[in-house]
Amino acid sequence: MLSSAQLQEFANNYGIPLWGMDVSVALALGLLVFALCGIGVIVLVYMERKVAADFQLRYGPLHVGWHGSLQLIADMLKLLTKEDIFPKNADPWTFRLAPLVVFLAAFVGLLVMPVGPGLVVQDMNVGLIYVLAIPSIAVAGLIMSGFGSYNKYAMLGSLRSAAQMVSYEIPRALSVIGVVMIAGSAKLSSIVGAQGIWFIILQPLGFMVFLVSTLAEVNRTPFDLPETEAELVAGYSMEYGGMRFAFFLFGEYIALIAASALTVVLFLGGWHGPGPGFLAPVWFLIKMFAIIYLAMWIRWTLPRFRIDQVMDLGWKVLLPLSLLNILITGIVMLIL
Repeated sequence: MLSSAQLQEFANNYGIPLWGMDVSVALALGLLVFALCGIGVIVLVYMERKVAADFQLRYGPLHVGWHGSLQLIADMLKLLTKEDIFPKNADPWTFRLAPLVVFLAAFVGLLVMPVGPGLVVQDMNVGLIYVLAIPSIAVAGLIMSGFGSYNKYAMLGSLRSAAQMVSYEIPRALSVIGVVMIAGSAKLSSIVGAQGIWFIILQPLGFMVFLVSTLAEVNRTPFDLPETEAELVAGYSMEYGGMRFAFFLFGEYIALIAASALTVVLFLGGWHGPGPGFLAPVWFLIKMFAIIYLAMWIRWTLPRFRIDQVMDLGWKVLLPLSLLNILITGIVMLIL
């Protein structure tokens, strides 16, 4: 990426205001990340269908494109041509804005993820705090979808989602304090640079708590209580169809990408790997897809928990373990 001095020199040479140059660069990088997210969702949906088929001893998509590789394109065309149905008593603005809020909450977290040396849209000093705070916006979007749909099942799903995400945000945030203590910084690039030894080795308990809490944050099975089809039909998204439903789907997969990327940054050494420096993004992607595959493996292996089990796990197990991890980290750092 260009340095601020180079951008200022370019702006001065062509008579462009510096703020205009900053806005232009930010928009260009944001659009690039958005395009990559679209490609990532296509890859992940195909990957999940094939992984699910493998676990269930079947073939998965086969007929649209090579081995079904274009099936998602066909599904997208179907969603685009579906009628935009609006519930009679729904709140217009709340109902329409909810999918966009959920999608943006997942997307903006990727803007601070360093995928290589200097390869980041915005390398914030408080990048970790920023990323951990983003899911709170998604909670608002899910509550908006339930409230705006004027449907009791959608409302119950959104309330479940709010309770679950708030419950797991706390152990998730506490589980990374040990990482910050060792690295001495909340800047994501600095955390990657501090990993001479991967933090998953130094923080195994923190990694376990973080991984489980992350699965609950992104509503992945066995924590997909907000949309349990057996109880709530489809939960918060049941009144949505066409592209509005697709935004929820995209948001879910982009949230999975962001969560996996954050796991790589915090515990798996980020972009570090053998070979020349230009392979850094490749190593980052390999590690990220390994975490995504693990999440899919868990999804298609474990049954869904009950809501009381989900709450008990968050408050009675993960929260004490995250506090214990902080205590152990502090004692070890004090001794050494």
